[in-house]
Amino acid sequence: MQQHSQHHGSVVGFANADAVSNTELLSLPCDVLIPAALGNQITSHNAHQIAAQIIIEGANGPTTPDADAMLFDQGCLVVPDVLSNAGGVIVSYFEWVQGLQSFFWSETEVYTNLKRIMNDAFTSVMQLATQRQTHLRTAAYLLAVERVAQALETRGIYP
Repeated sequence: MQQHSQHHGSVVGFANADAVSNTELLSLPCDVLIPAALGNQITSHNAHQIAAQIIIEGANGPTTPDADAMLFDQGCLVVPDVLSNAGGVIVSYFEWVQGLQSFFWSETEVYTNLKRIMNDAFTSVMQLATQRQTHLRTAAYLLAVERVAQALETRGIYP
């Protein structure tokens, strides 16, 4: 398949394979679905067709708010883009901090710190979602607003 993909620029037309449309792809039976290309792909029109028990949003905003509610009611765990896409932003922050300090981390240190932060973030959001009996997205937003409010209270508003 790799040779076919390199020669043709895609996997379209690969021998002994079935073509699947984007619409069909979202409804295939699977444990985990990772919509990672475009926003607004899971909507109220197709959310009931999603067979996955876990959706990890790789794209920005692939699930509409109405679909998010439908998936929650179906018992599907949606890991929102603000959590699942945070790794790149976090590592960019690491680069900024290292540049300011002229103290550079090894690749292992970067991945160790990234893993810790991502795990802590997911755990905090999951705990709040469980406590409030709400979606992970709502819990992530609630936690974010709470943290901004705490920072404003602690630091005040400054330029």
